Amino acid sequence: MEHHPIEKLMQTTLENIKEMVDVNTVVGEPIPAGSGATVIPISRVSFGFVAGGGDYETGKAHLESALAQTPFAGGSGAGVSVQPVGFLVVSDSGVHMLPAQNTTLLERAVNCLPQVLEDVKSILPGCDSKKDGYTG
Repeated sequence: MEHHPIEKLMQTTLENIKEMVDVNTVVGEPIPAGSGATVIPISRVSFGFVAGGGDYETGKAHLESALAQTPFAGGSGAGVSVQPVGFLVVSDSGVHMLPAQNTTLLERAVNCLPQVLEDVKSILPGCDSKKDGYTG
């Protein structure tokens, strides 16, 4: 069975999208940042894809000849958006997410929660995390 010309349009568009969007687009290459810290950029990637076409010969001539070459018109397109989300900072003191945009009060509170819990455990007697089997 012969392939329809729109298949080639779609294949070419998808191959080009595949070249643009790979895993290193979402989670970037680690960047050494001195004093043992490593910074990893994190991005949000979204894309859209559209393809369309049509055969335009109609009428008696088209119906009579199975070998008739039908004029084909088609097009395809894609759009890609890459937005920085933040930076993952890995250091001796732990892993922290630094947002690239302003965050809400709730997001900041959630990001600070692990450090607050560690501080509370160190202040309260009898909250030894090592005793409970925690090794983190």
